[in-house]
Amino acid sequence: PTIGLVSLGCPKALVDSERILTQLRAEGYVISPDYEGADAVIVNTCGFLDSAKAESLAAIGEAIKENGKVIVTGCMGKDADTIRAAHPQVLAITGPQQYEAVVGAVHDAVPPAHDPKFDLVPDQGLRLTPRHYAYLKISEGCNNRCSFCIIPSLRGDLVSRPMASVLYEAERLVKSGTKELLVISQDTSAYGMDIKYADSKYRGREVRAKFIDMARELGDLGAWVRLHYVYPYPHVDDVIELMADGKVLPYLDIPFQHAAPGVLKN
Repeated sequence: PTIGLVSLGCPKALVDSERILTQLRAEGYVISPDYEGADAVIVNTCGFLDSAKAESLAAIGEAIKENGKVIVTGCMGKDADTIRAAHPQVLAITGPQQYEAVVGAVHDAVPPAHDPKFDLVPDQGLRLTPRHYAYLKISEGCNNRCSFCIIPSLRGDLVSRPMASVLYEAERLVKSGTKELLVISQDTSAYGMDIKYADSKYRGREVRAKFIDMARELGDLGAWVRLHYVYPYPHVDDVIELMADGKVLPYLDIPFQHAAPGVLKN
């Protein structure tokens, strides 16, 4: 599979482009120097000035005309409505620094071709657990400031992965023989709050980054799903129905950190 890239904007955007290309190259994609030789094209946009926005829209239009399969990322990606209004044909739109979402969109448009005879890293990545189970990390950090907990000072605020990225990783794990997915994070119930439960594209459809949606989607992959570090947010009750339907295991790892109200108080 071959990918082209048009990189606009400042040096920070250029570094973003480098990181995207590095990840794609590591997955076996070939980088095309022109539109004609690419299976799809990424346009990394700039949205700092009106002139930069105009340049970005023009670049997207040119890529659509010359190639047809276009993925948009970068600063102007935050103004997805303007991009869609001008170019409804684009396959996906992500904002700046959303590397995993961009790579996920590329996977949708041009699936990677893993060749076990040549690739040094297996399709599911390297793991330190037995083959039958795997940890699936859905976010980093935590927005709570509990007096007994040092995690936010060590790992920062909540940073959720796009739902599509989580699902693609889970899918690869299941295909490699994983029988049980152990969902982990610092605060699994808060998944997606920091990104306002943003949609991302998975297998040609939009999936929402929210706890219950994640549990439901993972439950359709054919593996046991065990949810860890689940705090009692009101929406967690909805998962009981999925347990009754056999979508996820009837198990919640709920941390009871301390019994003193003064210590538990945020």
